[in-house]
Parts: sequence; C-alpha cells; structure tokens
Amino acid sequence: QVQLVESGGGLVQTGGSLRLSCAASGGTSSIYAMGWFRQAPGKEREFVATISWGGDTTYYADSVKGRFTISRDNAKNTVYLQMNSLKPEDTAVYYCNGARGGTSTIKAGLGDYWGQGTQVTVSS
Repeated sequence: QVQLVESGGGLVQTGGSLRLSCAASGGTSSIYAMGWFRQAPGKEREFVATISWGGDTTYYADSVKGRFTISRDNAKNTVYLQMNSLKPEDTAVYYCNGARGGTSTIKAGLGDYWGQGTQVTVSS
C-alpha cells in the first residue's frame, strides 16, 4: 500500500524560504506523476505544482510560478517543493499527491494517493 509522508513545514517570515519533502513507500513503482496541493483555512484545496516521472515536465499554479520549484529524486522515492519569497497568502496545509497517471491527472485533482499534509505558516 502506497504511503506518502510530508515533512518540512513550519513557521517562516514573509520573504523567507522552506523546502517541503514527500517520501513515498510501499508500491512506489505504481507512482508516476507527483505533485503538491494546498488548502488554506476556509478555502478549497488547490493545485500548486506537478512533475512527471522523469522530471522533464513540470507545471505550476500561476500564484506560485517563479517562486516555487518542484523536483524529485526517484532513487529516494521523494519529491520536493522549494518555496522561496513566501507570502502570507501561501499559508496553508500542503499535501503531497501521487498518481498512476501523468501530470494531467495531478492537475485535475485525480491523483490516487495523498499524504496527510504539513502546515506552512507565513507571518507578515
């Protein structure tokens, strides 16, 4: 059974940086595209970024483009989200998502596996 475990969240000031990690275990050969979503209080979960299995294709939400970078290390079964120039509006619980399909599956919110989330809080 696939498990995704996020880490790296925390409290940071505006303009700061954080790097989130998502480690996959159990049946990882079934995971192709991976991505990140976030959910702020009182809001719906929204897409943040996704990356293909080979890492050659990435997509970002407009709100994070140029500030966030998604990457992956398949040898470690881990995907990362480097977040720079953080803003208070980036405050949310960040969720890792894995799919048996491609990046379009992630973008559509139809990924098969979810982590439990990690809190990111950006203070003004």
